Amino acid sequence: MKLFKFNSATPFQYNFAGKFTSPNSEWMHLTRQLYDFELFVVTEGVLYIAANDSEYVIEKGHYLLMPPTLKQHGYKSGDCAFYWAHFYPNSAYDILEPDTQSVEHDSISITIPEYGELQSIERMVVLMKQLQDSDRRYGMRCLNNFNISAILSELSAQSYIDRRYHNSDNSSQLYNDIVDYITLNICTNLKVADIADYFGYNEKYLTTYFRKWSKVSIKQFIMQTKMDHAKAELTETNHSVSQIGYNIGYGDPHNFTNAFKKVTGLTPSDYRDSYSKRRLFHQ
Repeated sequence: MKLFKFNSATPFQYNFAGKFTSPNSEWMHLTRQLYDFELFVVTEGVLYIAANDSEYVIEKGHYLLMPPTLKQHGYKSGDCAFYWAHFYPNSAYDILEPDTQSVEHDSISITIPEYGELQSIERMVVLMKQLQDSDRRYGMRCLNNFNISAILSELSAQSYIDRRYHNSDNSSQLYNDIVDYITLNICTNLKVADIADYFGYNEKYLTTYFRKWSKVSIKQFIMQTKMDHAKAELTETNHSVSQIGYNIGYGDPHNFTNAFKKVTGLTPSDYRDSYSKRRLFHQ
């Protein structure tokens, strides 16, 4: 797997973006020459796509960053949905091997693996939706460039988290297990005491341990994860506000609205209206 190292001192150059939903299970990606970079973020099903002779299987919750290639094509049909965005790097970029010593972040560059699993697909969906909305609403090149740069920086950051926590250090396993437990139980009224009891640790110890790894408390992480899920549902679905609140553990829609506004500064309805424009393609 390749790693792309980009200069991030100035914004990337945005070309265009959208969301694609396949019309049926017989759909296959078209064949063409790719002149710029394309980012795929799969939200449903599986995308089967290739660059020349390199074939990729991109599942829900995963991404692919494809550089310019002579032949971009689908090699297998399938039902899927994905966000996509085309862009140019703002300067020359490096292609690194995964074991290189140059993959760590510095002040002027970001490093992104060619493909992988997203740590938070909800955050990526919101950013991709925001890019499309601002493009259609304003059409300002500078704003679009900053938005695509934010997406790539988020992708790099999520990949960095993956390298940091999914390593040979056994002490990181508990952190991964807690994150997975929170994600799987996001629809419940999660409490720190319940998590500590589930893993068999003292609540104070677990809170200190989690903050060491994540730099935020478990309670803050739970709230952040819930609101990320809510943001994604608000921009990605037509579910009612009360249904979305219920989906993340709020039985009372008023409590959900108050919590959401406290975190974002907007009510759920206002947030949804702010990102109401997107492109949907069936090609």
